[in-house]
Amino acid sequence: MTATSDFFSRLAAACQDPRFSKVCGSVRFDIGDGDDLEQWLLIIDHGRMEVTRSPDPADTVIRVSVPVADAMARGEVNGLAAITRGEILVDGDLGLALRLGRLFPRANSGGEQNEQPTPSGAS
Repeated sequence: MTATSDFFSRLAAACQDPRFSKVCGSVRFDIGDGDDLEQWLLIIDHGRMEVTRSPDPADTVIRVSVPVADAMARGEVNGLAAITRGEILVDGDLGLALRLGRLFPRANSGGEQNEQPTPSGAS
């Protein structure tokens, strides 16, 4: 399993994130280059999150290469910085795309990652 697949699996298991309680929208991640494209659809409805592998239309589409997506999933790359460098392309609601940065781990000063969302009711 890639770091990106693991990230989306953890996100799907969490089902809910209170930081997104006022957010509604859909985001499709197009990960890859050329013919080899992996697509993940994230639907956010007032903090409830549904993650599926789907090419369905979304409010926002984020295009990113596999190495950058994996690095983000490991907390090694900041999404905003990657957008600024042109490593991530956003089509649609940029504000929603920027909010998603909260879902990705961030490396702390010791090089360890901060915690990911946990399933509802888990501690």
